[in-house]
Amino acid sequence: MKYLIKFLAAFFIALTLLTAVGCASTSGHEGTGEYMDDSVVTGKVKAAILNEPSLTSAEINVETFKGVVQLSGFVHDKADIAKATAIAHSVSGVNSVKNDMRLK
Repeated sequence: MKYLIKFLAAFFIALTLLTAVGCASTSGHEGTGEYMDDSVVTGKVKAAILNEPSLTSAEINVETFKGVVQLSGFVHDKADIAKATAIAHSVSGVNSVKNDMRLK
């Protein structure tokens, strides 16, 4: 019985460690916490762009990976690109902005 308890304790410790390692981030994959943080940043950037009346926000896509925001889609002129980039930079939690927007 004593050995069974030790075996089960070791098994659960190993299982806990494997679970923690599985949630860790790598260079190409976000951890669970980072994914949640990036989702919040994406939402904040989308809301900020949506609140700007001069931008056609339905045509601007926002994605975030480890604090780097990528803007893509189509806008009417270069001023819209600059405005969307500035808005994204102003949101807390944004480390940098990658601009892949195109002119119509």
